[in-house]
Parts: sequence; structure tokens; C-alpha cells
Amino acid sequence: MQKPSLDPNVADSAPSEPTLTAYDEQHVVTYIRLLQAEGEGADWREVARLVLHMDPEREPDRARSAYQSHLARAKWVTEQGRLLRGTGSK
Repeated sequence: MQKPSLDPNVADSAPSEPTLTAYDEQHVVTYIRLLQAEGEGADWREVARLVLHMDPEREPDRARSAYQSHLARAKWVTEQGRLLRGTGSK
């Protein structure tokens, strides 16, 4: 796995493949930030602006969709993909 960027640009939607992708590996920090923000009860609009670099006022549908798809992928990565738990975890 390559060293992930601390603040990468994101696509309009996260991958939906049933396996980990290079995009997932590049966006580990993004996924962690999304999960932390959700755990803290942060407003999705603020998260979209700060983490995804999208303006929810200017493009509300795009920002909301990107937020939802990346948060869902972050959860999948931790629950199914094992990217954040380590490959040796069961």
C-alpha cells in the first residue's frame, strides 16, 4: 500500500467495487475523517466542505451525494474491506 495523502481530492462518488481499490488506499485519511466526523455528530455540510472540498451551498446535490457515497464506502472499508483494521484481522 502506498502512503496515503493527508488531504486528497475526491471523486463525485466513491468506488462501489466489492474489493479494495487504489482509490480506497489513497483515501484512507478521508475515510477516517468522515467516520470521526459522523461519530462526533458533525453536520454533513461542514464535512463536505472541509473533507471533500465541495461547496454544499453552491452544489447541494453533488456535495450530499459525494458525502453519502464516501461515508458508505468508509464504513464498508472498515467492516468488509479490512483496510483500516489491518489485513490480518478477522
